[in-house]
Amino acid sequence: MPLACKALQKPKAAMAIINSASTKLRWILAPLLVLAMTTTRVHGQPSSTSGFISLDCGKRNNTPYTDSSIRGIQHQSDAGFVEGGLTHQIAAVYMAGAPYESQKTLRSFPNGSRNCYTLPSTPGKKLVRALFTYGDYDGLNRTMDGSPFLFGLHIGANFWEAVNLTNWDPSSTIWKEVLTVAPGDSVSVCLINFGTGTPFVSALELRPLQDSMYPFVNSSVSISYFRRIRFGQATDFITRYPLDPYDRFWEGWSFSYNTYPWMTLNTSSPVRRLPGDNTFQVPEGILQQASTLDTNFSFLEINVTVGPNLDAKNLELLPIFHFAEINSSNPSRRFDIYSDNELLFPDFSPSRFQVDSMHQNGRFLHNPAAIFRLNRTRRSRLPPLINAFEVYSLVRMDNLTTDSNDVNYMKEVKKHYNLARINWNGDPCSPREYSWEGLTCDYSKSNQNPRIVAVNLSTSGLKGGLVISFMNMVSLENLDLSHNNLTGAIPDYQIKSLKVLDLSYNQLDGPIPDSILQRSHAGLLDLRLEGNPICSKVKDTYCSNKKKKTSTVLIAVIVPVVLVSLLVVMGILWKLYWKGKSGDDEDYAMYEEETPLHIDIRRFTYAELKLITNNFQSIIGKGGFGIVYHGTLENGDEVAVKVLMETSIAESTDFLPEVQTLSKVHHKNLVTLQGYCQNKKCLALVYDFMPRGNLQQLLKGGDDYSLTWEQRLYIALDAAQGLEYLHESCTPSIVHRDVKTPNILLDKNLVGVISDFGLSRAFNDAHTHISTVAAGTLGYLDPEYHATFQLTVKTDVYSFGIVLLEIITGQSPVFMDPQTVHLPNWVRQKIAKGSIHDVVDRRLLDQYDVSSLQGAVDLALNCVENAAIDRPTMTEVVSRLKTWLPAVSTDKQSTSGTPRLSNAESSFQSSGYTDGNGMSQATIFSGR
Repeated sequence: MPLACKALQKPKAAMAIINSASTKLRWILAPLLVLAMTTTRVHGQPSSTSGFISLDCGKRNNTPYTDSSIRGIQHQSDAGFVEGGLTHQIAAVYMAGAPYESQKTLRSFPNGSRNCYTLPSTPGKKLVRALFTYGDYDGLNRTMDGSPFLFGLHIGANFWEAVNLTNWDPSSTIWKEVLTVAPGDSVSVCLINFGTGTPFVSALELRPLQDSMYPFVNSSVSISYFRRIRFGQATDFITRYPLDPYDRFWEGWSFSYNTYPWMTLNTSSPVRRLPGDNTFQVPEGILQQASTLDTNFSFLEINVTVGPNLDAKNLELLPIFHFAEINSSNPSRRFDIYSDNELLFPDFSPSRFQVDSMHQNGRFLHNPAAIFRLNRTRRSRLPPLINAFEVYSLVRMDNLTTDSNDVNYMKEVKKHYNLARINWNGDPCSPREYSWEGLTCDYSKSNQNPRIVAVNLSTSGLKGGLVISFMNMVSLENLDLSHNNLTGAIPDYQIKSLKVLDLSYNQLDGPIPDSILQRSHAGLLDLRLEGNPICSKVKDTYCSNKKKKTSTVLIAVIVPVVLVSLLVVMGILWKLYWKGKSGDDEDYAMYEEETPLHIDIRRFTYAELKLITNNFQSIIGKGGFGIVYHGTLENGDEVAVKVLMETSIAESTDFLPEVQTLSKVHHKNLVTLQGYCQNKKCLALVYDFMPRGNLQQLLKGGDDYSLTWEQRLYIALDAAQGLEYLHESCTPSIVHRDVKTPNILLDKNLVGVISDFGLSRAFNDAHTHISTVAAGTLGYLDPEYHATFQLTVKTDVYSFGIVLLEIITGQSPVFMDPQTVHLPNWVRQKIAKGSIHDVVDRRLLDQYDVSSLQGAVDLALNCVENAAIDRPTMTEVVSRLKTWLPAVSTDKQSTSGTPRLSNAESSFQSSGYTDGNGMSQATIFSGR
């Protein structure tokens, strides 16, 4: 079967209200909840919608419209706000029940690991909301087929939330909401493909907030919606615009709890805010309603149940309580406010007809049980009361976005050359694992925005003039635009920091600007122009690949004196050391294969290999296959040239498979094959050069340098993503068969790439395995494969598990302690006898996160299970690794409770809205 590879593709809580008169006796009221789709109605006077953006994703008609269910808000198509994606309609059977017009269409993103919307904005605080209605648009019944259906969301360059539709009714609607600070003139929302379902979105909404609101939201902290509840009697389950001028969604609590002992209070009297208090601006219509209990009851408990997709141990919640005493009489009402068992506010008494919004100055609370309690004090005559409640989870904005000037210049480049690269989406440099292909970014200053330092658009089909945007990038050091079809002259512009400008093999003509010539002559700029029409007029070193002569006069004097002597010496050396070899190049030329491989990469001759390796001078590696040399291509790119020894050529079975495999796989975490040499006396592969060597070398690099814990996790993720691509995105799937630390190479930014595909095998998905001879390296061999010779993708998973254990421990796969021991057994023994800390590489000096260490060890041991069926897939490995990386947030698996809207039967009923985690529970406990 031919090999083909495609681009890597890549709710939360339920509420329980508890109240009791004592701990001695409790009785349970069955929740009276009605799951029925209702059209949302809102009341109040419309406010300005200036700055509102409401996108109906997938809508093909570009004419704006106003949804009859949402007064005063105009919707428009998402065309022009996103690149790519496919437009769809939900199935006809779900059309009538769609809560909003915008939920009838959607845009899906089957291609690419990240696809981003760019929403125009102004700097300042914003509410961003995404809504998702699957509606069986693809006819696959994907939400109910039993398999995971999960994808992610980024706000800017940071992980925001996971969208989990697994086992949800296709008519249900999930929404996600984040309060964030827009850094500039736009906000990006990206859908991330985890490999567990095609990402899609039905609607995207942006609402401006006043900068005085939610003061704990800043450039480094955003908050994700967990619950926002209005108490008292409400006529609609969701209250939004125009009653709330900021179009926040407020869930109606009374739809769940409207029977004894619950009591509702309401007033028509004004409920005021203190002058100048604009922190939350809860609508007055909401504050004029409240819920309390019969006077025989003593406490009210709000339990936001944590769903199975959340890591409760790391849950960080920020609760905000809104109180206003609206009882017409004036008895005493006092209560304590707890988060789980922590007392937040003692002996609190709500003000009459004035809102008190209680929170701990933006402090996020560790509350694994997600329980909040209002407890009546002894001297209070009345039970607790509450008008409204908000709770948010923390979204860390640790990933700084690329410098805004660099972003704008790269967008100009993209537009100018009409580049349609699938992964040129979102932020160019951040997060690191989604950086744009062809860019090198500088992340060295952790407190500053990443800068673009190199752009490689060689052989990218560029046409037209040289865009000036490149010259404006003040941190750009290396610009490679070689082997394109650029025309015209080089713009005359003062270059900022450029050290290498490769414009070779284009169609450039016209004079070279003085500003560029001066830098080139001063040795500040490596200018490369060979292969351009301009070089027919100008003769200088930048029009050839020869080095500059130090002085023409000096050469003119010396050459006549030494020429004869040099020729004599060379003649002697030639006879002494190269006797019989004078026709070497010609002999090798005779052995060039006449029929090249039918692949779309460059074929090098032996003479070209000699030239780029400077006659095979610099050896950078050796192995059973032969020797690896350092080389430099004509355009200045550094390469590694793997040359098979002449004695191995006749028996080599690895060369052709490696060429065929690497010519068809393209992923940032797989080594890039630049070309090959197919000569009967010389077989060679030409790869990108990896300046940081391989992972084994770095792990064994000595005490003077050690990878940090974060760097180790990033490298592990890089390798996992490369393997995931081979397993999941290639047809047939590819099994590497020799995954090990020496085969994980590292570029200058410590980005890991997998190399050495000589043992790779491809197999059809219809076959679960291939029977073949044992392959791989001692210590990394899958015991099941070694015993049965049954090749599956789980063979690579086992080897990756060994690699992950090496990354954690710094130990070799097999070592003496004092007898020969296999690394997984050593780890298990250490943990059994002591602590997990005993297995960590001592060079980390205890600088690591304990929870991520535990998770990484568990994952590694899971990967090296003896039975392949017990091991995870590489997609699962990637997903788990991402949970521990700052770039994708420590709250990777979603930490906010997002209700869902549904018109289908469910385990409980409540106007159609349920939480987004499948934990829809609502229980009332009360007692006397």
